[in-house]
Amino acid sequence: MTPDRLKDIIRSLPEKPGVYKYFDDASTIIYVGKAKSLKKRVSSYFTKQHYENRKTAVLVSKIHHIEYTVVDTEMDALLLENSLIKEFQPKYNISLKDDKTYPFIRITAERFPRVFHTRQQIRDGSEYFGPYANVKVMHTVLDLIKKLYPTRNCNLVMTPTSIAQGKFKICLEYQIGNCMGPCEGKQTEAEYLANISHIRHLLKGNLGEVKKHLKQLMLDAAADFKFEDAQRYKEKLDALERYQSKSTIVSAMLGNLEVYSISSLEKMAFINYLRVSQGLIVVSRNIEIRKRLDETDEDLLESAIGEMRLQYGDDCKEIVLSHQLDLELPGVGITVPKLGEKRKLLELSMKNALLYKQEKLLQYEKLNPDVRVDRLMEQMKKDLKLTEQPRHIECFDNSNFQGSYPVSACVVFRDGKPAKNDYRHFNVKTVEGPNDFATMQEVIGRRYRRLMEEGKSLPQLIVVDGGKGQLSAAVETLKEIGVYGKLAIVGIAKRLEEIYYPEDPLPLYIDKKSETLKVIQQMRDEAHRFGITHHRARRSKGVIKTSLTDIPGVGEETARMLLKTFRSARRVREASAEMLAEVVGKAKATQIKLYFEQEIKAIEAHENQ
Repeated sequence: MTPDRLKDIIRSLPEKPGVYKYFDDASTIIYVGKAKSLKKRVSSYFTKQHYENRKTAVLVSKIHHIEYTVVDTEMDALLLENSLIKEFQPKYNISLKDDKTYPFIRITAERFPRVFHTRQQIRDGSEYFGPYANVKVMHTVLDLIKKLYPTRNCNLVMTPTSIAQGKFKICLEYQIGNCMGPCEGKQTEAEYLANISHIRHLLKGNLGEVKKHLKQLMLDAAADFKFEDAQRYKEKLDALERYQSKSTIVSAMLGNLEVYSISSLEKMAFINYLRVSQGLIVVSRNIEIRKRLDETDEDLLESAIGEMRLQYGDDCKEIVLSHQLDLELPGVGITVPKLGEKRKLLELSMKNALLYKQEKLLQYEKLNPDVRVDRLMEQMKKDLKLTEQPRHIECFDNSNFQGSYPVSACVVFRDGKPAKNDYRHFNVKTVEGPNDFATMQEVIGRRYRRLMEEGKSLPQLIVVDGGKGQLSAAVETLKEIGVYGKLAIVGIAKRLEEIYYPEDPLPLYIDKKSETLKVIQQMRDEAHRFGITHHRARRSKGVIKTSLTDIPGVGEETARMLLKTFRSARRVREASAEMLAEVVGKAKATQIKLYFEQEIKAIEAHENQ
């Protein structure tokens, strides 16, 4: 198809709701979409100079032919789009994945319908209720149906004529109470269908109707002095009450409604769907969606609404959502509640979506650890408002003891994990006294001048342990050496775990439970540990040097051996020549004793003056 022909099709599109299909040059459907206005939506693909993402640009480049279908309402478009995606599975459409294949409860389209569970849906007029995510719950419902309204489970083709002619005989199921014997006319067709009607109410969650019916039967039996029948109805009513008490009750005031919430990542999203009937959650379902064209959460929710209403019916007149949608469904109210019972219900759905996401991520990350790294890096980029993923991060921490032996530590994390071979510590050379700002300036300058001289890559992010003061000092040095703006830098204050940005007086507070903050805290703690360890080692060397290495013939290694054996310089002074000789030999032991004796004589002489 020529570009001119495409333009002609676009010009002829009506401004009505409908579904459009894009074909490639092999006449294969590559994308299906819905629209409030076909003309506006389809035109938008061909009038843009730049697309939000590369995938959309590739899609447009492959469009060779366009077909469309006009429908009456946006809801019709939603349902048609969903069924077409299911049928053709176009390359550029999202793919919806359920957590597993769930069973349904089926009421067959027969003269005397049967009720049983199945995993296959046959288009023969049968009714399907479900799917049931919890198979145990489904069997509980079936057991309740069997107890309240026994139905046949045979495959006999029963007609009024065959029943009247006595072609069938009751079986063991009748004897044990699982069937009322319609095959021999012991239960009329009207009575049987009335029971099926009550089973439908029960499966839809309308337990109030079923309870009302059973209660009336119980009262009628008692009024007719049929106390055994009344007791049997009472037992059924009690069984229904027990079942209801185990169901998830939200609020009887809510009526019938649907709830949709979404928790998304860069390449996938997870949607939870709840269906509430008469205050009970009768369906809870999770859907995993793989994104194809960087679809928004709103786009994905619309697709989910079409999918769920196609499967479960569209009789609910209210939809509760986690996101506001530009969606109009005739006779259906759409809300994003902020308070009240509906908000609590939405929060329950959001919790389910989040838990499902975490469960799936755990599965993916076990199979492929790179998935976790990619997700973490993208999350850190988003949380810290960075322009690129922080694959390489460096964190700095200063240590000193009353201004003495100032050192600084630099720890390096790659892909969110410590790279200990790249750790560095710095003995501060130009700073006198306790000056954290000047110390930070020196070590930042030394670190990144050297990386630039050696042609090594700079980190995507620098983390400074400290508040605005240390951050400003580091930024000043980065500007001096010409790398400011080529990498991101933040400061973290210990008291409230605040994240500070250059030239921004207001800190950023990250969720205390987020993985981003945990990585930054781990870096900060690791830098503190690494710096303190080096500082203590340097300080102990300084003590050795000032106390024992002043003795002629005693170097740092000899002093270390003496301190290891005698634990302190005072005990070395008090040790006998024989004890010293066992550690350093007779010659050095003699020198050490002679040094201490001369030191004592000098002190005594000073005191006598």
